[in-house]
Amino acid sequence: MSNIHRAAALRGRAFLRSLGVAVALTAASMLPSAPAHAQLEIKLGHVGEPGSLFQKSADEFARRANAALAGKANVTVYGSSQLGGDAEMIQKLKLGTLDMALPSTVMSSQVDLFGVFEMPYIVKDRSHMARIEKEIFWPILEPAAEKKGIKVLAVWENGYRHITNSKRPIRVPADLQGIKLRVPEGKWRVRMFQAYGANPSPMKFSELFTALQTGVMDGEENPFTQIYSAKLQEVQKYLSLSGHVYTPAYLTVGVSHWNSVPADIRKVLEDTAKETQAYVYHTAAKEETELLGKLKQSGMQVNDVDKDAFVAASKVTYEEFGKEVAGAKDVIDRAVALGK
Repeated sequence: MSNIHRAAALRGRAFLRSLGVAVALTAASMLPSAPAHAQLEIKLGHVGEPGSLFQKSADEFARRANAALAGKANVTVYGSSQLGGDAEMIQKLKLGTLDMALPSTVMSSQVDLFGVFEMPYIVKDRSHMARIEKEIFWPILEPAAEKKGIKVLAVWENGYRHITNSKRPIRVPADLQGIKLRVPEGKWRVRMFQAYGANPSPMKFSELFTALQTGVMDGEENPFTQIYSAKLQEVQKYLSLSGHVYTPAYLTVGVSHWNSVPADIRKVLEDTAKETQAYVYHTAAKEETELLGKLKQSGMQVNDVDKDAFVAASKVTYEEFGKEVAGAKDVIDRAVALGK
């Protein structure tokens, strides 16, 4: 090969190499670029339907937290049992496959001492609950939850529970005789309604409407916010204003997974969780009157109950809880004393 031909061949190969590099660079520029720092998603699950206090509380928390996080992370709310029932979400917290949940009654099946909030008529009002939270919940109950792998960031609310059914008005415990009553997943609610004479069965909230509609269950007990938002008034005729239990709700995380979240993000979420309580309590108090009016307008027959009769029938539940759960009697005595 002559020198001229050799030089031409070298120039050709150089051109092809440069062309290949240019094509590769062009192709690479067309690929989606990975963000320098992917935003952390914080998933928060709850069982409340649209319009429920759970939904309003969780959405308000997310709004405040996301504003404070300023792009470092984003709280996304999944309601209507999209991520499972309360028991399933608690398990996911422990496994680290869910970031946050908003359980209520089910906590008593996870941590025995939480059963104090299953004792009928023990919480008189929100002021009493605030004293219980300060003197009992944070120093005694929350550390017991952490030992089970669940950390509570804040105490919110589910509300005062009342009895609905499709059979008859409930005025005294004896009126519950033979009523098939759905209750949440927690053994003390079952024990309580057994003492009252009902036939209680634990069931997921997401399955409740159909169970009432088909007659699998005759009745249930829930705060007005859950009754109205789940449209239970469409399948229940009677609403008896028993107010038998005040149920807190707990913004919870799994201890192991929580410790892996960056400290600055944890602080924002903890501070916001506690700050949101005032909004939750204000909204709950405002809606109690409004929702009762709406339930009456829907055609439900509303009646008062003989609370003295229910209190008397509750004595056995207190006795059993005090005997079966270590430390329960002291917690009960302290909670009652804080209400005087």
